[in-house]
Amino acid sequence: MNKKQLISALEALDMRPGRGLGQNFLLDGNLLDFIVRASALTAGERVLEVGPGFGALTEKLLAAKGRVTAVEFDHRLADYLRKRFDGKELEIIEADACRVDYHAVFGDEPFKAIANLPYAISSVFIAALIDGAAKPQSMLFMLQKEMGERLAAAPGSKAYGALSVRCQLRYDVSLVRIVPPEVFYPAPEVDSALVKFVRHDRYDLGDGIGERADAVVKLAFSQRRKQLGKVLGRGGYDPEKVAAAFAETGFPLEIRPDRIGVEGFYQLGRLLRKESLCR
Repeated sequence: MNKKQLISALEALDMRPGRGLGQNFLLDGNLLDFIVRASALTAGERVLEVGPGFGALTEKLLAAKGRVTAVEFDHRLADYLRKRFDGKELEIIEADACRVDYHAVFGDEPFKAIANLPYAISSVFIAALIDGAAKPQSMLFMLQKEMGERLAAAPGSKAYGALSVRCQLRYDVSLVRIVPPEVFYPAPEVDSALVKFVRHDRYDLGDGIGERADAVVKLAFSQRRKQLGKVLGRGGYDPEKVAAAFAETGFPLEIRPDRIGVEGFYQLGRLLRKESLCR
């Protein structure tokens, strides 16, 4: 679909791209082909696509023999997609992607998430996906460049934060390429980035360790400029156990959270739990 065809389709549905929904439609055919190649999608694999719009990426995923489940919030676009891809290996869920129970959709079947993700929901959606019972084997998302840099950030950088750590506890995260505004309609005001997430099992997050690590991370970065030992001690953790955990991991109590790597937060999650959780 080129720009002229997209504008014609928008007019036919009497709609304008919604800034509040982050609707920036990707038009570059070469870039769409690159996304499918970068996803390493193989025939028969299940795919989650969020915010399919008019189906430019959907068409490429189906051509690669992916079994696509697309989540679309706008009912006009959902109806359009049903008609356009009638008879294809496509399931359309008309819903808020941040509220869908993906385990109910995919069960224990492996799947990949590939999307030109609506920028307005990107951080909330990614957080919801990694918190859910059904986690993709890999994810490949088009995001705002700033968000992509945040997710792939290393300790010590300004971009490094809670979502960086929570994603990297579960996925290897990398920026695949930077994408200019001109390949979208309407063009966003910022550069975008194609970001890849590949599941790893370096950390045993079972037995509640993942949830405990997430809790430490969220509290730590809620006051990222303060000394972490004090933040945890005032945030529901036993100060003596905090001191013991820091001694075991080798961190000084005065350390700031952005100086602790993913491995360090994993170890703190392994060693600590809020006192309220023990009752």
